[in-house]
Amino acid sequence: MVELRSDVDVSVVLPCYTEKRLESIRSALESLRKQSVEPRQVVVAVDNNPELADVLRKEFDWATVVVNEGGRGASATRNRGVDVVDTAITAFLDDDETADPDWLRELAAPFAESEVVGTGGTYEPAWETAKPAWFPDEFGWVVGGSYLGLPTVTAPIRNVWSGNMAVRTAEFRRVGGFRTDFGKQGAASQPEDTDLCIRVGEASGKTWMYVPSAVILHQVPAARASFRFFVERCYSEGAGKAAMRSNLTGSAVQAEHGYVRDTALAALRRLAQLRVAAVVQGLVMVVGLASAAAGYAGGLVGPVIAKTRRW
Repeated sequence: MVELRSDVDVSVVLPCYTEKRLESIRSALESLRKQSVEPRQVVVAVDNNPELADVLRKEFDWATVVVNEGGRGASATRNRGVDVVDTAITAFLDDDETADPDWLRELAAPFAESEVVGTGGTYEPAWETAKPAWFPDEFGWVVGGSYLGLPTVTAPIRNVWSGNMAVRTAEFRRVGGFRTDFGKQGAASQPEDTDLCIRVGEASGKTWMYVPSAVILHQVPAARASFRFFVERCYSEGAGKAAMRSNLTGSAVQAEHGYVRDTALAALRRLAQLRVAAVVQGLVMVVGLASAAAGYAGGLVGPVIAKTRRW
């Protein structure tokens, strides 16, 4: 068995669920072997797929492979991975990502400050096909990428994203980890990472930091380059934020208000340029904001209507 060298008190949890992503899983794990500082432990958490777990145990004998035998989904599977972590910090990488060689070094650096509870870094989209000319960088989150408007230097932030995240393990466990009834299952998406960051921040009284220099490459399949996917993903995000709001106290979506304001202004600036490419992107931005707003409204009204019908 190959021994990992531990340079930082960090473990990395990588959730996965299907053999269809085996090549991507291999790439993700190999990128962890090439880190300039290696994690003490790499935990591969497999979602209800013992056959895939057996394959990974045989091929990656230097990793700890565990199986989530409970409820399906990325949230429950990440939690299962953290069950076996014994380091002060836990980092997360997804099975369709590869990490830059200095990723873990950069992601862990802010933890030198005791008031930092968690960190997150940059998502560089790796488009399977060319990035569409109509696609606005302000909506990079639609395809799992960082978006225009995020800090360009290390800075405090309300939330980071689960595929490029590190958190103090004790604080993660203190709030019960990711909600197992909330988050990504199959094609359905909810902002389980935003929900976690808010709960951890409130419970600890500490700060999350965005670290632009902690870079991962995130695969963007050709299917996500369509305008239809763009609209559906914006709607889904709005609905997910409405569901998140119902789970939390206080102004859970205050950051979204600022994003909508800034993005609407950016859309107007593009429309005012009177150049075809800029106008098209401006119109797409308006459609994206409208779709997210429709999803948010539907997410708020739907449960009320359902409750009324039960009466």
